[in-house]
Amino acid sequence: MRDDEIRRILVDANPWWRSAGSSNRDPVAWVSHHRLLRDRATFDLGYRPTVFDDLIATPIGDALVVLSGPRRIGKSVALLDLAAALCGRADVDPRQLIHLPCDGMRDRDLRRALTLGRDLTQSVDLNSERRRVWLFDEITGIAGWTSVIKAARDGTALGDDTVVATGSRWVDADETIRNLLSGRAGTGDTRRVRHLLPMTFRDYLAAVRPELPRLAAAHPSALQDHDVRKELDEMRYAVDSFDLAWQSYLTCGGFPRAVAEHTRTGEVSAAFLRDLASWLQSDVDAEGTPDSVPHLLAELVKRASSPLNATRTAQSLGYRNPQPFDVRLKRLVSTFAAVGCPRRNDDGRVVPGSQAKIYLTDPILAWLPSRLRAGLAEPDFTQLTEMIVGVAMARAIDQLDEGRWVAADTIGYARTASGNEVDLATVIVPSNAGPARTVPIECKWIDHGWRAEAKVIEGKYGRGIVATKSVLHLDHASWAVPAPLTALLLG
Repeated sequence: MRDDEIRRILVDANPWWRSAGSSNRDPVAWVSHHRLLRDRATFDLGYRPTVFDDLIATPIGDALVVLSGPRRIGKSVALLDLAAALCGRADVDPRQLIHLPCDGMRDRDLRRALTLGRDLTQSVDLNSERRRVWLFDEITGIAGWTSVIKAARDGTALGDDTVVATGSRWVDADETIRNLLSGRAGTGDTRRVRHLLPMTFRDYLAAVRPELPRLAAAHPSALQDHDVRKELDEMRYAVDSFDLAWQSYLTCGGFPRAVAEHTRTGEVSAAFLRDLASWLQSDVDAEGTPDSVPHLLAELVKRASSPLNATRTAQSLGYRNPQPFDVRLKRLVSTFAAVGCPRRNDDGRVVPGSQAKIYLTDPILAWLPSRLRAGLAEPDFTQLTEMIVGVAMARAIDQLDEGRWVAADTIGYARTASGNEVDLATVIVPSNAGPARTVPIECKWIDHGWRAEAKVIEGKYGRGIVATKSVLHLDHASWAVPAPLTALLLG
């Protein structure tokens, strides 16, 4: 790109600059006519992610934050919300904020944008105490972006600024950690690796069923503590209401637009489903036919409750060998559409060479095949429940221990001596008292007969939780806890 092209991108992407230096101009007036924020209003139920709340509330420093998550989840809008909140602060000059959409750029364009962005906002340098906030949107599409940012952090004034970088793929965790998350990563306690994922069940209730009580989240090692038992006892009157809300959540998932459409019309529109399919087609299987992604997702959903046999699955999808299927599976994980649940030993380590379960990260991805391709089966609610409780546990573990999601080191399943499986095995996580083990969970969307499943957990671990459809029973070593309440306990 030429300098004039990059300058135009910067000026267009930073409408708040026009209010700088003028006491008569509202620094957040741009919000009312910004296209992305205006479009959100069409599907707005009031949900706002909290992923940048700490940056909004604290003085601008030398923080470095990498935000990743699936496409269509609202990362670009979250960046603009951050810009609006900072523009509204009395201690912030709007020209401290530099927003750069990175689609279509190369590493040399990014390098030049750093220079031009600083030049266009040079009035900020009149006050030596003011630092810039760089908002790089979809930067992960630029090959070598981490090297560019690292060099600038190490050798220029960018090292004193706040840098927020977003992207929809996490391909090389080692490169990101090596180039960005060591050295000039910031001097504060800011969480550096963050994810913007679909709305949790807690988020869903707040937006759609605010009248339902929201059980307090518990540490994953404390799910059977006395205080949790007391809270669960107080939820007995609302079990049926939670069951209905959970079924609705499993039908629409947590993409904000999907939640809004389902709430208003009773279903997620075909248009949005096609948007999701287009994202997956381009990021996961650009070489495939238009129906390749629905068939891929359908196979994964069908096999979600069991360790995935890659060879058989590849054959079912028409591949001559597992390698192309394995590539697509890795792409699904790197784009945050799926998370692996490998087999783990009693010490919590992954069993080498074992087959993993694959969970889709949002229910709507499981419905996409049957909604877009005639003849493909609808997902089973038992499988959906296992997937989404597993994802809730993975998110809880990553929240406790930064970076474990992208390192594929969150959840896992266990095998008993008799060959049975426990859906979510114990794994070691940090706690205030030191390393602790998560409570094991078995997911069965059932109204009765839960004790047979509980005995499997008790035989392996002595205690645990069976996530049921609507059974709440707390008088055994293993508890029966409705899946929606289990999800609330996890986050």
